[in-house]
Amino acid sequence: MAGIELKQQLKLQQQLVMTPQLQQAIKLLQLSRVELVDMVRTELEENPVLEENLESSNRDFDRMSENEAPEPTVQVTSEPSSEEAIEGSKEIDWEKYLENYANQPPTNSIRNTAAEDGPSLEATLGSKTTLTDHLLWQLHMTLVTEEEERFIEMVIGSLDKDGYLKETLIEELAEEAGLDPEDAEEVLKIVHGFDPVGVGARDLRECLLAQVDALELDIDVRTVVENHLEDLERRNYKAIAKALELELEDVYEVAKIISNLEPKPARNFITEDPRYITPDVYVHKIGDRYFVVPNDDGLPRLKIAGFFKNAMDHGDDAKEYVQNKMRSAQWLIRSIDQRRRTITKVTECIVEKQQDFFEKGVNHLRPLILRDVAEAVGMHESTISRVTTNKYIQTPQGLFELKYFFNSSIKRTTEDDIASESVKNKIKEIVDGENSRKPFSDQKIVHILKDNGIVIARRTVAKYREMLGILSSTKRKKLF
Repeated sequence: MAGIELKQQLKLQQQLVMTPQLQQAIKLLQLSRVELVDMVRTELEENPVLEENLESSNRDFDRMSENEAPEPTVQVTSEPSSEEAIEGSKEIDWEKYLENYANQPPTNSIRNTAAEDGPSLEATLGSKTTLTDHLLWQLHMTLVTEEEERFIEMVIGSLDKDGYLKETLIEELAEEAGLDPEDAEEVLKIVHGFDPVGVGARDLRECLLAQVDALELDIDVRTVVENHLEDLERRNYKAIAKALELELEDVYEVAKIISNLEPKPARNFITEDPRYITPDVYVHKIGDRYFVVPNDDGLPRLKIAGFFKNAMDHGDDAKEYVQNKMRSAQWLIRSIDQRRRTITKVTECIVEKQQDFFEKGVNHLRPLILRDVAEAVGMHESTISRVTTNKYIQTPQGLFELKYFFNSSIKRTTEDDIASESVKNKIKEIVDGENSRKPFSDQKIVHILKDNGIVIARRTVAKYREMLGILSSTKRKKLF
């Protein structure tokens, strides 16, 4: 029987440790500007050690009021390594650290919140009338039975964003409202007559027919909508003229009338608030050089509250609590500053590599991938991806997401490769300049691009056209 033996072994291995502070820095890096502001506001509420540095904001305001130009140059430093992150988490002599705040007067935290933090003018306006409210108001002015009113209320509550009702819902809603299915069809026509006319229809044909009847349009218009909507969509006017024994010009007039009808009744009742974009960085051209300036407007400037120095003398428990909060606050301030510098550094690299775009426009956008920027600034590709996601740049050419400048390359026969975004822009220019009576087919666009030295397949043109929201040539064709 073998005996039990104790041994000691020394092993050397590498292990990547993601400290909580480093995880927070990575999380901050990928936040959008709006998310960052929300996160900072939350930290200000939850961490009593943090406070907003109002003196810095006031100095910035005074400088702006004196029309002083911002300094265009930006000092950029490298991203902290894992060793620096670990070193930053070591114990700090907080008593000595807080000596800087001992002689400072207490910050007045009472501000005119109505003027500075109050809602914008747009937010103070009255709320928009929703489609549901508008239809219920009309229902309450309509003489119907209790069962019919219940059925119409359920129909209104089941409409989609375009104002349509699913076909399969009619019998279910009628049964739940205690209404006969045959009567439900007649009651549904009452809804079709509400404003906007055609609301509650189950398909496009029913929606347009409700509008034709309400406007008392010509019988030919009704016939085309009822029986030839597919030919009308394909612009097959000759087939419609032959079926109805009409002149081609008469069919054109009918098509023109139908084109003025509303295919989406709820279009004017969309209540989605507009989404405003604030750039994270600005690019200014001064002389022959471009300068990257981070946009700090609207971002709270943080500092550690000085009055917490007194809490350090109130026992070990209070001291430990304050130290933990200060450690968290210090790392947050450092991470926000590092995020700002990293975004600026990456943007400077993009500006350097896309000089032709900033000088001449979209058609001169160069192919660029994450690896190109990552190698230039000495960071990992994943870091560049986080930096450029949901971050926006204001340039002399307009407002763009940083991701916009990364494009795959498309070969050209005579010159250097061209960015895919530039090819999309050229396709848009070709379509904008075509004859609306004889629009270019995808194959024709392929030939036009080839004449310009750009060789791509027809299916690629079709893909780019769909990405741009451009219809096919048959649907772009206009005869009147």
